[in-house]
Parts: sequence; structure tokens; C-alpha cells
Amino acid sequence: MKTIFVVDDADTNLVMAKDALENDYRVLTMSSAVKMFNILNKVTPDLILLDIEMPEMNGFAALEKLKQNEQTAKIPVVFLTAHAKDHDSQLGAEDFITKPFSVPALQNCVAELIKQSHLEG
Repeated sequence: MKTIFVVDDADTNLVMAKDALENDYRVLTMSSAVKMFNILNKVTPDLILLDIEMPEMNGFAALEKLKQNEQTAKIPVVFLTAHAKDHDSQLGAEDFITKPFSVPALQNCVAELIKQSHLEG
């Protein structure tokens, strides 16, 4: 089963994303990018859903750190953002989903990216 990380400082978004995806994927939720990097030492996800605006380390900084590490550089990342303008600067993210997100949009985006990464890998 494919593993999805959902990283967001809002519990509502973590629960909503987990509920939307847990029938098809192993979903691990974390409330900060710092926690994500701690878990990355033990688990490598197939996809990361990453909030942009978070305390400690924002999504842009987290993505930059992911891309600098050989072990994590190829993991597809989708930004979760409340600001439509943020998609103009995806900085290497595969896609973005505007919050509040619709469950079908989230499911379709994840399924498509997992399928693409499976075909490439």
C-alpha cells in the first residue's frame, strides 16, 4: 500500500485528508514540517501533501530541504494552500490544492500523481 504524508498545522485539514485517503493509502499525518523530517528518517512516503503556511518551517523551506536530500528529492510534493496566488511559485512541487479542499479534488490529484510516479518508477 502506498504511503501518503499529510503535513498541516490545522487539525481539521489533517482529519479531512486522512478520512478522504485512508481507504486507498496508508496515511500518516503530522502537524509540522519538523515532525515530517523526524519521521522521514524511518518512513519514505510515495507522496507528500504539504501546507505552505506553518510555524517553525513553512512549506517552501520544507520543499527546498526535501529537494536538497538525495533520499527525498524525488518524492512528489503537492502544496496545500489557502491562497490561490501561491501556486505561481510552486518551487518544484508537482501540484497545489487550494484549501478548503474538496475531497474528490484531493483524491483525484493524489491518485493521478501516484499513478504517474508508479509509471516512472
